[in-house]
Amino acid sequence: MHVLGGTTNYGQDIGILMLDTVFPRITGDIGNARTYPFPVRYKIVKNAFTERIMKDTPEPELLKPFIEAAQELEAEGVKAITTSCGFLAPFQRELADAVNIPVFTSALMLVPLVHTLINRNKKIAIFTERAKYMNEGHFNKVGWSSKDFPVIIKGMHADAVFPSVFIGNKRSMDPEILQQEMEEMTREHMKAHPETGAIVFECTNMGPFASHVQEFAKVPVFGINQLVEYIASVVNVRTYY
Repeated sequence: MHVLGGTTNYGQDIGILMLDTVFPRITGDIGNARTYPFPVRYKIVKNAFTERIMKDTPEPELLKPFIEAAQELEAEGVKAITTSCGFLAPFQRELADAVNIPVFTSALMLVPLVHTLINRNKKIAIFTERAKYMNEGHFNKVGWSSKDFPVIIKGMHADAVFPSVFIGNKRSMDPEILQQEMEEMTREHMKAHPETGAIVFECTNMGPFASHVQEFAKVPVFGINQLVEYIASVVNVRTYY
């Protein structure tokens, strides 16, 4: 049996395009490699700061460096590529067309699937840090419209600590405070919208708190971590026989 080569490193099937940040990333965050039960490969896109991404649409000037970074990851041998921010959904088609491996920019891609899974009378909550920036353009770029799927966008309060850490790019944080804010966000949402049948995290930094959100919401919780593990199983299919 012959084993083919062609790259320097192997076994890192998922490549992750990272924003240029310094805030802490605890287990459960896409930027912490211990989040996953398999090796991942990171590539930092220089000058891709949060304030340049979390707008009505990412700054167009960032598309080229993201494409270049994606092509570098492909050349380094990864089998699929994701990003560390769901607000990069507008770059989905351009990034996917720039390489020859699967690209999934945002957990927002999960909404049509989630809608099919749950009772048609239920709604899908999209949890994000800044609801005012989340718009139809983000949805359309990953293949769906809020006209077709009943979604409720739930953002955090303007004075919340959570966005001040991640959007503000702070070097330190207190995970207990962030957990409390996620729990309060969930309670507030479920009280206002008991018809919610599932929650989708747009924000990749919410991953560490998924179990806490589910404990209070009592509904399935989807995010980039679940999508990463699923795509990893698709590009490296398990041998059964």
